[in-house]
Amino acid sequence: MDRIGICFLDRPDFQEQLELTKYAEQMGFESVWVCETRLVRDAISVLGGLATVTDKIKLGTGVINNWTRGPGLTALTFSTLYEISHGRSMLGIGAYWEPIAWNQGIERKKPLQAMREYVDVVRRLLNLETVTQEGEIVKVRDLKLDLGHGASNSPRKVPIYIGATGLKMCKLTGEIADGILLNANLSVEYTQKCIESLENGAREVGRNPDELKTPQLLFCSMLEDGDKARDISRYLVTLYLGQQPHMGIASGLSEEFLGEINKELGGWPPKKGGAKAAMRLVDDSVVNMLTVSGTPDECKKKVKQYTEIGVDTPILIPVSDNGRDMIKSFAEGYR
Repeated sequence: MDRIGICFLDRPDFQEQLELTKYAEQMGFESVWVCETRLVRDAISVLGGLATVTDKIKLGTGVINNWTRGPGLTALTFSTLYEISHGRSMLGIGAYWEPIAWNQGIERKKPLQAMREYVDVVRRLLNLETVTQEGEIVKVRDLKLDLGHGASNSPRKVPIYIGATGLKMCKLTGEIADGILLNANLSVEYTQKCIESLENGAREVGRNPDELKTPQLLFCSMLEDGDKARDISRYLVTLYLGQQPHMGIASGLSEEFLGEINKELGGWPPKKGGAKAAMRLVDDSVVNMLTVSGTPDECKKKVKQYTEIGVDTPILIPVSDNGRDMIKSFAEGYR
């Protein structure tokens, strides 16, 4: 438990994210990640700002998706972040989710094949190769990064992490990526299955699974009043289960139960009063299973459950409005 990171979902505001990132670096955190969830904030703009106020902490997307940005733009973006941050950028990439993809006119076809082709092109572009690929999904022709004036003409060593939830995507991650960015809102038991699938995928193509990274996003609500902390997490858990039920199914929750939550919630976006009504269905056992919530001691014990089954870097997503206290508590516990 010597590595730990922090991730920002849709809170706090940008100025507070700057301050918390500087404090996390000061307290020895290894990494900071920025989500690009719903249509809240663009992760890249935030990371560019974080890069300018830090010196050592690694900077990653947790995650962007492989549909709204083409592989050329993604390679260009992370080459630029690599330059701005002096080599600290990390690409976390995911397969997106419905209905937000459909709402933007995106048809997510063959997600495994799309991810395989996308990662291949992005990696080769970051290696400064000239790339032509006529894939099923990804098509580029004679494409090469044209680096800006004064930029180093050397490959960009940007680690690629796939934000996988399904076991087939976890297996693909083991075949082609530098690591997996394990999703938040997953039980310890299902997380272990994800890691096993990752390792199987690596072995099948002759890779050493011990060389792959296994960070995990973890929703964290930490207060001295543990019941209040769980109540704060309950809202976010309810939204995820009602809007992305595949995550609940993965952790063993029934489709009937998830359907009830979705009906009360009203989908995405929630209907008026829907979140409050749906939260009544989500009891403490579900909150405890899917999040790191409670007192500082309870939170540290839950994080340890994940690290004991193979998570190498817990990445805390602050849900309670006390990010600085959270950073201090976990930094002291991990030294």
